[in-house]
Amino acid sequence: MELKEFMYELPRSLVAATPAVDRAAARLMVVQRESGEIAHGDFSSLGDFLRAGDLLVLNDTRVFPARLRGRKESGGRVELLLVEPFPRWPGLWITLVDAAKGAQVGGRILFDGGLSAEVIGELGRGRYGVRFHCRGDFMEALEKVGEPPIPPYVQRERAVAALDWERYQTVYARRPGAVAAPTAGFHFTPELLVALKSEGMEQAFLTLHVGPGTFQPMRGEKVEDHRMEGERYTLGDNEAERINRAKARGKRVIAVGSTTTRALEWIAQRKGGLEADEGIARLFIHPGYAFRVIDGLITNFHLPGSTPLVLVAAFAGLDLIRRAYQEAIRAQYRFYSYGDAMLIL
Repeated sequence: MELKEFMYELPRSLVAATPAVDRAAARLMVVQRESGEIAHGDFSSLGDFLRAGDLLVLNDTRVFPARLRGRKESGGRVELLLVEPFPRWPGLWITLVDAAKGAQVGGRILFDGGLSAEVIGELGRGRYGVRFHCRGDFMEALEKVGEPPIPPYVQRERAVAALDWERYQTVYARRPGAVAAPTAGFHFTPELLVALKSEGMEQAFLTLHVGPGTFQPMRGEKVEDHRMEGERYTLGDNEAERINRAKARGKRVIAVGSTTTRALEWIAQRKGGLEADEGIARLFIHPGYAFRVIDGLITNFHLPGSTPLVLVAAFAGLDLIRRAYQEAIRAQYRFYSYGDAMLIL
């Protein structure tokens, strides 16, 4: 398929720069795959569209303050996005470096709070190996000087960004390691999770540490030529058993987000079924993929030509998703990370 088939025009006014005042007050579009019916509600009414026995699978990764703003010894500004640490090498990280004149191997970068870094090697695709130096614990220093890695299309005053520490995170996030949030989960509140349980909807959790590859633009003309970057995941024994039990009973498994979907489907594809597992997921889901695990999907409205949009089209059908997005634009839904939600059943 050609990438242009997944492009659309979005008015800039519909890009959500801030989250909804209340998480569950976000709007909810409900799309039925078989009938093509589209309905509207708000996220707090999610239970009205689910059934007792439905199992929600949520990604409990936690975003850490992965963005650092510093300066070179020459005075030039530089921004780092921490991607992941090198195993068994304390203080050594893979990073994306954004600087006017690039990064120079051997150069030093200075940050507030006595934190500094040395660029020790270029890894390709804008990535560098960087060794950090600080007094005391590095993660504690990062909590003081780092910032939430908000997507670049969210443009607003930095004073407004103070709420990102709370809102660019799900309420059930507990395993640090993501440099981007699993945004489909933003709309859940503790009260809504409890209410859904009381109505008979079950919950299971996995961890996929979302990396920059999830949002890496597809460059070629053919969608199938794209290659996903790997992201670390973990699915525990109890959670795998809970999901398999729901499937065996004929209950629906509803993935909260494209990251949850990719982790579940990657495991099932590799193992021939769902079981406890951990590793690095590299699955790129595009139209023609045969879904093995999920029966429903909660997701946000995604960027044109993005891999999450391609995944959604693979699940619901490209023609239906085109119509749903046209309806969302007509009805003034809010788009992207801080935007409204879609439930596909």
